[in-house]
Amino acid sequence: MRHIFIPLLIFGAAFSAYADVSLDSCRNMALRNNKLIRMTQENLKGASTLKEAAKAAYLPGIDFTGTYFYNQRIINLLGEDAKLPTMSFDPTTGSYQYNIVKGPDGKPVLNPETGSYIPSEVAVIPKEAMSYDIHNVFAGAFTLTQPVYMGGQIRAMNQIAGFGEKIASAMSNNVAQEIIYSVDEAYWTVISLKEKKKLAESFVSLTDSLCNNVRAMLEEGVATKSDLLSVEVRANEANIALVKVTNGLTLSRMALAQICGLPPNTQMELSDEHLQTQNSQLTPHNINLEDVYSRRQDLEIVRQTINLLQSREKLSLSELLPKIAVVGAYEFSNPNVIDGFKKRFGGGFSVGAMLQVPIWHWGGDYKRYKAAKSNTTAQRLLLEDLEEKVQLQVSQAQFTLDEAEKTYNMASLNLNKADENLYQAQLGFKEGVLTTSDVLAAQTAWLGANSEKIDAEIGVRLAHTYLSKVLGNLPY
Repeated sequence: MRHIFIPLLIFGAAFSAYADVSLDSCRNMALRNNKLIRMTQENLKGASTLKEAAKAAYLPGIDFTGTYFYNQRIINLLGEDAKLPTMSFDPTTGSYQYNIVKGPDGKPVLNPETGSYIPSEVAVIPKEAMSYDIHNVFAGAFTLTQPVYMGGQIRAMNQIAGFGEKIASAMSNNVAQEIIYSVDEAYWTVISLKEKKKLAESFVSLTDSLCNNVRAMLEEGVATKSDLLSVEVRANEANIALVKVTNGLTLSRMALAQICGLPPNTQMELSDEHLQTQNSQLTPHNINLEDVYSRRQDLEIVRQTINLLQSREKLSLSELLPKIAVVGAYEFSNPNVIDGFKKRFGGGFSVGAMLQVPIWHWGGDYKRYKAAKSNTTAQRLLLEDLEEKVQLQVSQAQFTLDEAEKTYNMASLNLNKADENLYQAQLGFKEGVLTTSDVLAAQTAWLGANSEKIDAEIGVRLAHTYLSKVLGNLPY
């Protein structure tokens, strides 16, 4: 029994069900589960982190550098023992005089080879005393650098990071609006197909009832075989249409579940499946385009990109300006020569200032600045072009909504006439004054009028959604 129960659990989980799901619930599930939204949110987190990281450039930086060298040889400052002449104090002159060899006549004796004086006494510096072991050298430094003036570079980098965060936020909002619109489309497609399925079932019922009546009339001899065949063909067409709309409804439910981030086989009962009559809403005509521009997230991306490019102009300009920084360091090494050559660690502090002034780089920095300004100008032109297109979108959306509402009103009138026409045709058929062809024509007109009304009502809802999207009013 246990082995049977486990597959049943798995099967039940694969076909989970949601009851009475509203449009807002579908929107929330899509925003919560959509991977593209989650990706843009991660991008926004990354941009926020970069903004915080850019602030660190205002603060001093502390670094440590360590090095090690192995040298093959030692250093010998002397090639051999050094012999240095000495001096003695002469009281008669009151000064020091070199100790040199003098002849019997009291005059200094010259070296015949070099012609220099010959010292009578020398101080010897052994070669080994001036030899230093540098086989293993360790050195390190702790450095503190505080920027004072960097030509506006740090401020520009912080602005770039801030605008990058705003761009990431606008991109996330724009993706959210696109997902909400796709959810609305999928949601109302399900509602439309559900209504058309009901309509197809009603049409199948009508054709079946007509088939039964014609069969009875054929048995009584008041109808022909041709009449029955015509009705049966129409009944088969109705059943085929029902199969198609049923399959379409199943696929549309799967598409809606996928957009909501649920398994495709999830069964959802939508709260609007019993489609109510759409109350006509007035199409807004007095629209402030400046407000629309400010709400549109795709335009916000371009606006913030312009701001970012302007900061990049400042960043390029900073390469042309001088830079000042204060530097402090503690440096140490082993061996050290602070107090003679000693094979141990020794070091000390140092403080200074650094000034860097660009003088000549063959115009490269200035050309990069001009290129940055050109990029900003191009982005401004792009924004103007997009605003013109948005203006056209708003006009088209208003026209589409106005047309959808008029179509709905006409479809409602046509349906009333089609209902009356079908009733009169059925009544005339029962009384024998109308033929099966008349009834079939009335049923076809009734089916078309109902289908047009469903399409028109869904069209009004989608037109409202699209206008909200164009105006930037979709919630995100």
